[in-house]
Amino acid sequence: MKISARNVFEGRISALSSGPVSAEVEVTTTGGDTLVSTITQGSVSALGLVVGKPVVAVVKASSVMVMTDGSGVKLSARNCLTGTVKKLAVGPISAEVVIALPGGAEIFASVTRDATTELGLHEGSPATAVIKASSVIIGSRD
Repeated sequence: MKISARNVFEGRISALSSGPVSAEVEVTTTGGDTLVSTITQGSVSALGLVVGKPVVAVVKASSVMVMTDGSGVKLSARNCLTGTVKKLAVGPISAEVVIALPGGAEIFASVTRDATTELGLHEGSPATAVIKASSVIIGSRD
């Protein structure tokens, strides 16, 4: 599979909660990280999703927010993955932030140049990737 999204995580469905219209899909990645996605019941059915099924979780870099100090902050975003800034490529308007997660995975975020300054981002600094569950796309290979 070739795709333009920078964040593609292989994993297995570790939990599946269904509602009348949508479902919450929890994916545990091969690196041990957990991502939660909200998708329609139609997608659950079309993809044949069940607990234990191998899937890919896809997130565009532009859907990843970066936070540096979450002490005392409560967010509605279900996915907060904390790691260390591995790479920071700053352009005249935007920047790419690569956050290395403890399990070995990397997550890419596209943020403004001003945000890197305001957050004090630099290689080696702690950072958290924040992703809304509605921004996590679930794919199946079969």
